[in-house]
Amino acid sequence: MSRWADHRVLVTGATGMVGSWLVKELLAEGAYIVALVLDLDPQSELVRSGDIERCAVVNGELEDFATIERAINLHETDVVFHLGAQTIVEVAHRYPLATWETNVRGTYNLLEACRTHAQLVRQVVVASSDKAYGASGELPYTEESALAARHPYEVSKACGDLISLSYHHTYGLPVAIARCGNIFGGGDLNWSRIVPGTIRSLLREERPVLRSDGTFRRDYVYVKDAARAYLDLAEAVGRDGVAGQAFNFGNESPLTVLEIVGAIKRLMGLNGIEPVVEARAVGEIKDQWLSSAKARRRLDWSPRFDLDTGLTETIHWYEEFLGRRR
Repeated sequence: MSRWADHRVLVTGATGMVGSWLVKELLAEGAYIVALVLDLDPQSELVRSGDIERCAVVNGELEDFATIERAINLHETDVVFHLGAQTIVEVAHRYPLATWETNVRGTYNLLEACRTHAQLVRQVVVASSDKAYGASGELPYTEESALAARHPYEVSKACGDLISLSYHHTYGLPVAIARCGNIFGGGDLNWSRIVPGTIRSLLREERPVLRSDGTFRRDYVYVKDAARAYLDLAEAVGRDGVAGQAFNFGNESPLTVLEIVGAIKRLMGLNGIEPVVEARAVGEIKDQWLSSAKARRRLDWSPRFDLDTGLTETIHWYEEFLGRRR
């Protein structure tokens, strides 16, 4: 019997790329899923796969405390994965207020609802990001690195981290924080991101567009590895010294934007198509990558997918989604 078979699990951000794959994993493990959904996108992997039909759906926004409280209390959820967020750096830069409302207010609403129903909620995982660390001259980031966020999106994530830690240290809430690198995989419909945008352009035999100058380095993590990281962390929250802690999850193999585009081109057999380098990115951190030593040591987590395997599965997902076979 799966360890998740008797759990009632709330997933915020369930229609997002990572949320969709996390729900898929949890359903396979026999969990009862409550999905918080703001806007129902028929192209979401959660909907396209039919997984949403196996979930209890609560419609509403993170900014509305009553909605979250109802999702937890009415459905008697004992595990909460908080993935709901505004996740696009450019969107946050253009209009930060909405990002702060969702990412900051939404996080404290969620945690306050968990505190209010502490007799129900036993495990909480908050999805943060390597962006919470801000720019640093010392890489890779470890969990002891300072949160030195500066720009709107990264500040919103750092705030969420600090609020989460406050709820643990003040109220004993069993919450842990997951800081992942750049997550990629099938189901990401934000075409401004480098992996889905590049794959779509190449399937159309068009030149991919790079918003940066191509030299920015990132830690790329396949979505299935990220979903497993969230599950591993939730399962460990009850252990001594895990609640109230943050954990990094990355491949520890940073690549430049040009290198990740090159890998996609190679796997698709389209090396002759050169990208358009616009070099217009704003509010972006130049270089970021993580040490996952703590997650390996404390959670026995490590990536199961190498870059080529993850990208190959991702390419196949978009070939099917876009109806374009090479």
